[in-house]
Amino acid sequence: MNIPPFHWWRTVFFLIPAISVYTIVLGTLSILSTFVDRKGHAAHWCARAWSWLILATTGVEVDVQGLERVRRGETYVFISNHQSIYDIPVIFASLPFQLRIIAKESLGRFPFLGWHLIRAGHLLVDRRNPDRSGILKRWHRLVSDRLSLIIFPEGTRSADGRVNRFKAGSFLLALEAGLTIVPLSVSGSRHVMRKGRLMTCPGHVTLRVHEPIAAPRIDSPTTDDAREFAMRIEQIVRGGVMLDAQMSVDQIVGQHGDRAAGNTAPLLENAKFTGDAAGER
Repeated sequence: MNIPPFHWWRTVFFLIPAISVYTIVLGTLSILSTFVDRKGHAAHWCARAWSWLILATTGVEVDVQGLERVRRGETYVFISNHQSIYDIPVIFASLPFQLRIIAKESLGRFPFLGWHLIRAGHLLVDRRNPDRSGILKRWHRLVSDRLSLIIFPEGTRSADGRVNRFKAGSFLLALEAGLTIVPLSVSGSRHVMRKGRLMTCPGHVTLRVHEPIAAPRIDSPTTDDAREFAMRIEQIVRGGVMLDAQMSVDQIVGQHGDRAAGNTAPLLENAKFTGDAAGER
């Protein structure tokens, strides 16, 4: 009989109950706040507090790089890779902007969390039958309210930490709306909670903020234009994760000597730039 590791017990009997309490209490405050604050600003601060509590309780330290590249008060579309469900608390707790996510419609059915998403003005999209014109109108409404968006264009969490191909749909909308894109590289979060595993571990996550990129001015952008733009942003995001992985490898080699170099080389193969070394120490 295999006994589950300590962090499984900690997750099931401490973290899940604690996060449930955070979600119920702050979700309720968030929902109530939307009756007096229609734009959802107070609801967002509840979401940031929820994110900070989750990270602190789990034992996740976040190193934010490049935050000086963006200006407070501006409106951006943040484009990020997706390693873990912890990516959302990492980004919400770290970026000082009024943020709204674009997510699948089914999230709106979750008690408290889903109710918060709906009341606070997040974009929940039916992926099987997306209403592109309706989504674009809501984008313009958010931008006019000085709200920024978060998009995970891979469409799902990465099972192995690799940055998968970015889907073009969101980029077509960004081209049509003429919005400024800010690529984000998240590294190390998958070691906090891997996809398909009911266990969380303390860890270190790096959030790298890249230079803002204005969407090209195209009168009638096509799907090919969106794919080209998506590939450009994907390369930037992947490069940031690669950089963080290389820094982790260099740190291990510095601590343990040249003998560690042979063991860390596979970490950088096949675009698997995930910071495995830091997560597996």
